[in-house]
Amino acid sequence: MPYALLSVSDKTGLVEFGTALVDRGWTLLSTGGTARVLREADVPVTPIAEFTKFPEILSGRVKTLHPAVHAGLLARPSVEQDVRDLERHGLSAIGLVAVNLYPFRETVARPDATLADALEQIDIGGPTMLRASAKNHPFVFPICDPDDYGRVLGAIDSQEDDPDLRRQLAAKVFTHTATYDAAVAGYLRGSDAEADGMSLPEEFLLSLVRAQELRYGENPDQAAAFYRIASRQPEGIPALRQLHGKELSYNNILDVDGALLAIAPFLGEESAACVILKHTTPCGLAVGRSVAEAYRKALASDPVSAFGSTVIFSQPVTEAVAEELAKLFVECIVAPGYAAAALRILQEKPSIRILSPANEARFGTAVGQIATGLDARGVSGGVLVQTTPQPARPSQLRESADVRVVSRREPTEEDWADLAFAWAAVQSVKSNAILLARDGASIGIGAGQMSRVDAVQLAEKKARDAGHTLAAVTLASDAFFPFRDGVDAAARAGVTAIIQPGGSKRDDEAITAADEHGMVMVFTGRRTFRH
Repeated sequence: MPYALLSVSDKTGLVEFGTALVDRGWTLLSTGGTARVLREADVPVTPIAEFTKFPEILSGRVKTLHPAVHAGLLARPSVEQDVRDLERHGLSAIGLVAVNLYPFRETVARPDATLADALEQIDIGGPTMLRASAKNHPFVFPICDPDDYGRVLGAIDSQEDDPDLRRQLAAKVFTHTATYDAAVAGYLRGSDAEADGMSLPEEFLLSLVRAQELRYGENPDQAAAFYRIASRQPEGIPALRQLHGKELSYNNILDVDGALLAIAPFLGEESAACVILKHTTPCGLAVGRSVAEAYRKALASDPVSAFGSTVIFSQPVTEAVAEELAKLFVECIVAPGYAAAALRILQEKPSIRILSPANEARFGTAVGQIATGLDARGVSGGVLVQTTPQPARPSQLRESADVRVVSRREPTEEDWADLAFAWAAVQSVKSNAILLARDGASIGIGAGQMSRVDAVQLAEKKARDAGHTLAAVTLASDAFFPFRDGVDAAARAGVTAIIQPGGSKRDDEAITAADEHGMVMVFTGRRTFRH
């Protein structure tokens, strides 16, 4: 009579599977809670301690770590020495293992989870049994997913060996244990990073869990899925819930990600902020005394590009804002909350995707945390990894020791307000990036250009096309001006104040140009490229 070892935290289908195995002549071995569930369902089961002839100890920390278990899993019936070893020691082969692991990822995702909680949910015996059975899969069915119970029963019933099925199950097991270990490593690495500032580890592991299968990728002929990081509390997009509308697409998710990055510098600021984003880069950003004012100012930056956009707010959406939004076709709206009347208005549009944090109080934290830690980007043959920058908040600009006025003309208080806003806003624009601003709002954005002069000229064109007057304009650049021609172009466009990182070999030329045009020029000492 063959032995099957069942030890699962996910009890889905357990009783039915156990019953089916017993009906087919298998003897069930089990541990703790799994054995209890089977006994309560009147499914015959042998406790693992009877099989090993050794009790569970250390409050269950040690129960399956025993030669009787692992010899049974690793023995090869086709190898004569293995068979003799089993007989010599009175051991039996185990032909099936169904194990899924302690809920480590679910535990550390809880806001109140402690390190002690996490450590107790690090499974030792489970991965060991799974790895042993997967290594010996030509002779043992290794199962880590209840969805595979039916496939295995079908293989047993056929009485014909299926090497492909066994290999698939083994591959699934090693993927499962690898991602589990990566989740543990990620959690512990995160703790270390907070403690000692560790940034780039020698080996970089991510534990990812498929959160959503998507209809297609960037284009209809590409398959796609969205995976979330499983080793921490939900952050960024996984921290949001969809209240209404069609399912998020691949491009929607990219745009929402860009929107979260764009709004991050304005969270916690006194003014309300709004970002209107298209194809992962802003076409309008603004702050105001209310979300309604911020939205109107952001929309005025480029009302044409706002068609089919993603809109994000730093504060809850009011009824007045919803009435304005309802006049525009937008793909997605993201906000920390919605007034009841606002939600009713927006839900009248069946296709619009309305997103909000699962926990409104955590909106700032969940969004802010996407700007900490490590950022990975796939490239041909590998992955680029970098630390993610802290967002430069408008209220913190003048506090920075690296910020200095390099022009003869000193900024007024009004200049400083627009310089701070523009510098915070340009961080989310794709390079080469130029952002024109006035009165806490963008009026023209030049993004993704090969030359900085081109970016200036594009920003000027966008501003004129939107009907803005080009006078007393502030310009933010995500990197230094390599030549004075960009400053000259800015002056022709009505720019009177420039904020940029500095750091060019020709900074003196740029400063000279600013002084010739009577401009303010401020260096931040920090580049904010987004390729």
